[in-house]
Order: sequence, then C-alpha cells, then structure tokens
Amino acid sequence: QVQLIESGGGLVQTGASLRISCAASGSSLSAYAMGWFRQAPGKEREFVASITWSGENIYYRDSLKGRFTISRDSAKKTIYLQMFSLKPEDTAIYFCAAQSPPWVFSGDYPPYDIWGQGTQVTVSS
Repeated sequence: QVQLIESGGGLVQTGASLRISCAASGSSLSAYAMGWFRQAPGKEREFVASITWSGENIYYRDSLKGRFTISRDSAKKTIYLQMFSLKPEDTAIYFCAAQSPPWVFSGDYPPYDIWGQGTQVTVSS
C-alpha cells in the first residue's frame, strides 16, 4: 500500500513563506491522484489542493488561489505545497493524501483514501 510522510512544517511569522513536502512510497504510485488537506483547531478538515503525477488536474481551494502552489517531482516521488504570505488563519495540521482510481476532483471533499500523519504549520501574529 502507498505510504505518505509529510515534513517541513514549523512556526513562522505572519507574511512568511514555507514549503512543506510529502514523500510517497509504495507500488503503483503513479495510479494515484495526490492532494493536500488541512485541519485547523476546532474546525473540520478541508481541501487545499490537488495534483497528479503527470502534473495535471491541479485545483485549489478558492480562498487559497494565488497564495498556495502545489507541485510534484515524480523522480523523487514527492509532492510539495509552497505557501506564501502566511496568515494566522493558515495555522493547521497539513495532511498529504492519495486517491485511488477512478479519480474524482469535484466537490468540497474529494474521496482521498490514503493519508499521512500530517505536519504542523503555525503562523504567529
């Protein structure tokens, strides 16, 4: 089965940039669509962005467009989330996820079925 390990989270100040990573491993990895989700204290987990290993099917949560960029490095089997102009409201645990085929990208919460442990991102004021 596919395994996902996030890294790169930490404590930053308002306005800072941060890049977090998701290292993937396992068989048939190219068949999975990848995504980032986040869960803030006291709130439900929400979709952040998606991408496939071919670099297609890139989608962002509307409120994050322009500040967050998702990318992939197929050779390194790694997914990245570059975050700019961070705000305290971005404070959350960020989770990497994988979705087995057939892929679904529409809706508020796409059906990703494999999850990493998450990495904490804290933005101070």
